[in-house]
Amino acid sequence: MVRNRRIWGAGVVVALVLAAILTAVAARSHGVGVAETMTAAGCTYRDVAPYPPNDGVNYHNDVPQLSTTPRWSTFPPSAGAHYRLWATWGFYRRPVKPAMVVHNEEHGGVIIWWGQRVPAATVDRLAAFYRQQPVGTLGTPIDGLGANIALTAWTADPAWKGEPGLAYLHGHYGTGHIAVCTQFDERAFAAFRNAYRGKSPQGFPLEEDRPGCGPLTSCRVSPR
Repeated sequence: MVRNRRIWGAGVVVALVLAAILTAVAARSHGVGVAETMTAAGCTYRDVAPYPPNDGVNYHNDVPQLSTTPRWSTFPPSAGAHYRLWATWGFYRRPVKPAMVVHNEEHGGVIIWWGQRVPAATVDRLAAFYRQQPVGTLGTPIDGLGANIALTAWTADPAWKGEPGLAYLHGHYGTGHIAVCTQFDERAFAAFRNAYRGKSPQGFPLEEDRPGCGPLTSCRVSPR
């Protein structure tokens, strides 16, 4: 009887340990631990709420033309005001208009940005990283980032339980995530990408974010 109790007790301990491990893994898959991982890689990391749209409803109205200079809560932009058309999904060697790229973030994309002083060899490594998981990922240089690399994403507000497309109408604008790094760290970049890719604040399906898909070459698979 004592032996059976000991075996039973050991089984409970093992079960509890496994449950703790699974909980930790699940938590990290939802973004917990990303900040620590990015910081350990020498990056600065922030979760920043976007500025609400000027009319409280539609971020497109904040950028009626691509010549408009939006107001964003981070640089590079991680959420908020954007142009009505998004950039075709891909990896670019020349800068894409940031106001279009923010729209890609709204569709669930993780954006890789780099400054003009980042070495070409590093950009090649970023391109290789992009090719590992190109769906829902976009790469572009941006003026003003210098020798740094940044990752951004825009995720939904977990407090909103209604139809994703109505979240903005009720003041739930989601969260922007940004990490700015002095160098490329594949493990840290993968942690960021895996945590936030496909978490669109408007509920857009990730499969619509395939390379080559865009406003003029739609890959829409839903009524949205």
